[in-house]
Amino acid sequence: MNLDHTDGHRRNRRQILMSAGATSALGLAGCLNVISEDDDDSTTARTIGQIGSGRQNRSDPGGTPMAEMPPLKGELTVYSGRGEFLVGDLLAYVENLYDEFTLTQRYGGSTDLVNQILNEGDGSPADVFFSVNAGALGALTDADRAQSLSDDLLELVRSEFRTDEWIGTSGRARAVPYNTDQFSADQMPVDIMLYPEFEGTVGWAPGYGSAQAFVTAMRYLEGEEATREWVRGITDIARTYPDELAICQAVADGDIDAGFTNHYYIQRVVDATPGAPLATHFTRGDAGAVFNVAGAAVVDTAADADVAATFVRHLLSAEAQDYFARTNFEYPLIPEVQPVGNIPTIDELDVPDLDLTVLSDLEPTIDLMREEGVEI
Repeated sequence: MNLDHTDGHRRNRRQILMSAGATSALGLAGCLNVISEDDDDSTTARTIGQIGSGRQNRSDPGGTPMAEMPPLKGELTVYSGRGEFLVGDLLAYVENLYDEFTLTQRYGGSTDLVNQILNEGDGSPADVFFSVNAGALGALTDADRAQSLSDDLLELVRSEFRTDEWIGTSGRARAVPYNTDQFSADQMPVDIMLYPEFEGTVGWAPGYGSAQAFVTAMRYLEGEEATREWVRGITDIARTYPDELAICQAVADGDIDAGFTNHYYIQRVVDATPGAPLATHFTRGDAGAVFNVAGAAVVDTAADADVAATFVRHLLSAEAQDYFARTNFEYPLIPEVQPVGNIPTIDELDVPDLDLTVLSDLEPTIDLMREEGVEI
C-alpha cells in the first residue's frame, strides 16, 4: 500500500473544507468571570461569560454570546451521554443564567440513553438528548424520536456535522500521538493502513469505544478483508492499554513510540506536562483521520420544543464553544472559535467522506476483532 492514495476508492475521498479540539477535566474551576468585547467602531460592549478557568493568552471567543440569545424559561430535562465531569459546569452555567429556568440532567452512556428513550415511549421525560457521538444521534433519529430543527439553528454548523434532526456541538479527530525524541513528523506514515509495518512500537486500546468506532470506519472505507489484515497486523505488534489517555501518557513517557487515539487526549497530556516529547500526527483521508462529533437533538416528547431548541442553541454560543475548546480540548464547530493547541483547524484536516452515523455499527466490528484474536 502506498502513501499517495492512488488506489481507486481513495481518489474519491474529498478533503472536507470547514472553518472551524475529548477529554480533560482540567480547568473545571466553575468560576463565572465576565469579560467585555468591544465592537470595532461601537461603544456598545458585548458581554461574554466565561465557564471555568484557563483563558490565559487566549483571545475572547467570537460567535453569539448567550446574552444575545433568547432567554430560557421553564423546566427542561437533558439526557446527557456526555459525562458530568466534561459538561457539568457548562450545564450549571446555563441554568444559573436564568432565574426562571430549571434544568434536570440525567447522565449515562449515549447508547443506553437512546434505548431508555425508546423504552419510555411517549412518556419519556427527555426534552433534549446530548450525545457523545453522531452514531447515537443517528439511532435516535432512525427511530423517529427526534424533532426537526429550524434552518437558522442548523446553519450555525456546516452541513457535514448535522442533519435535519440533530446538530453537532463539538468535534474530535482521530490522530496518532508520537514521541518526538524517537521520530520526526516526516517519518510518520500518512496512511493508517501502513502502521502494521511501522518501525517503532505502538499502542492501542481495542476495548475502548473510540478505537472500536475507528475500526468500524475502516470496515466501511477499506472493506472487511483489509480491516482484518490490519487488525491482525496491529495485534501482533501493539501493546494494549485500557484507554487512549494512557496511550498518550505512555508515548510521552517513552514507553512506546506512537499510538492511535482521539486528538484531545494528546492535548490533555501536553497541557499537564509542558515540554513532553509528544506531538500529534494526522493521517490523510482514511479511517485514521475520521472526525466525529458530539451533538444534540430535541426529543419528540419535549414538553416545549422551542425551549429545548433554544437550549441546543446555547450549546453553540460563544461561551459554550470556547468551553469545549479551552476546557475539553475539543474542536469547536462554529468558525468564530478556534481550537486549543498546536493542531490544524478543521479546514486543514483531510477527513474521509463518511456518514458518521455508521460508527454506531459496532457489533460486526467487535466480532471481527475477536475473531482476529483481540481480547475485548
